[in-house]
Amino acid sequence: MSADGKIVLVSGCFDLLHVGHVAFLKTAARFGKVYVGVGSDQNIQRLKGKAPVFSQEERAAMVRAVRYVEDAFVNAGSGILDFEPDLVHIRPDVLVVNTDGHSPDKQTLCKKYGVEYKVLDRVPDPGMPARSSSETKRELRFPYRVCIAGGWIDQPWVSVIHPGSVVVAQMRPTMDFNDRSGLATSSRKVAVELWGDRLPQGDPQRNAKLLFGAENPPGTKYVSGSQDHLGLLMPGINRLVYGGDYWPHRIESCTDAEACEWMSRILKLVPLEPRPAGYDPLTEKHLEKEWIKALGESGDRCWECILRRDLAGFGKAITQTLLGWRKILPCTVPDWVMDAAEPYLRAHAGAVPSGCGGGYLLVASEKEIDGAVRIRIRY
Repeated sequence: MSADGKIVLVSGCFDLLHVGHVAFLKTAARFGKVYVGVGSDQNIQRLKGKAPVFSQEERAAMVRAVRYVEDAFVNAGSGILDFEPDLVHIRPDVLVVNTDGHSPDKQTLCKKYGVEYKVLDRVPDPGMPARSSSETKRELRFPYRVCIAGGWIDQPWVSVIHPGSVVVAQMRPTMDFNDRSGLATSSRKVAVELWGDRLPQGDPQRNAKLLFGAENPPGTKYVSGSQDHLGLLMPGINRLVYGGDYWPHRIESCTDAEACEWMSRILKLVPLEPRPAGYDPLTEKHLEKEWIKALGESGDRCWECILRRDLAGFGKAITQTLLGWRKILPCTVPDWVMDAAEPYLRAHAGAVPSGCGGGYLLVASEKEIDGAVRIRIRY
């Protein structure tokens, strides 16, 4: 179709400008000269409940700099149709939105003013990812941590009996994971209070020590293990070796893309009920040296299997962690969690709960699992 002499109006937030925005504006330009209205800071705050990362002036300037755009400005109106005063003033031939921005109200408004209404699919340029603003913001948020094997060895009252390893991984915040589910959400909340919803700059281990101190001030009854804080702040997959202290005496890290992508592919989270509020997993302890040794060795074996991409061995290692918890701290794997795990243990390489008393079941498998949550290791 010819775009000769036609005016195109586009409206949106355009915070955190990315290649998806540019591809969308490039396609919009096929219909005519593109003018872009960005939502005001006040209106975005009202609609989304939070302010944009960049101010309205900055967002308009960034959009204006895109080669497919004639001009950009701040929308004069408010609400979901904040561009209506500008549409009346500019009198465009076409209003272009993407599938995320489509609404019947916008379509009705265009009909009222005799403006053609176009809805574009999100199609990236060749070789580019199909970015969205919400996805980009999730990537920038503070990560989560998943404990894969050997958990509870990070407590000195456990590792003083026999040393061993905990294997943890930093997870991208692809969703808001449930609280009280063993993904270090309590530690993460303290981190967000300290640094905002962004990873801090500087040495990750030093920052983890700061977070450990902030969550465990003097007099803390139940000290949160340092594997939570190291797992949140250190990228990739990490082996933490403990021997009677709160802090590991050795840390080994893997940020190899192939290993992290392998882990992202084979590890699935099956939602369970979160542990009840006030649940105490330490009401029963059986701290036998033989069992603690086996628990610590599960972390060692898990780490070795990750490095060589051994799914069968990895599954056995995480199952060994489950059985170790069941023996030394039975309340961390109550009967109902064990019953929920049994079908997955039979059908897949292995499984372990994400935390004590509920949360998620971490299942090792190349197969797709109905209802499971896919994770992404951040490296």
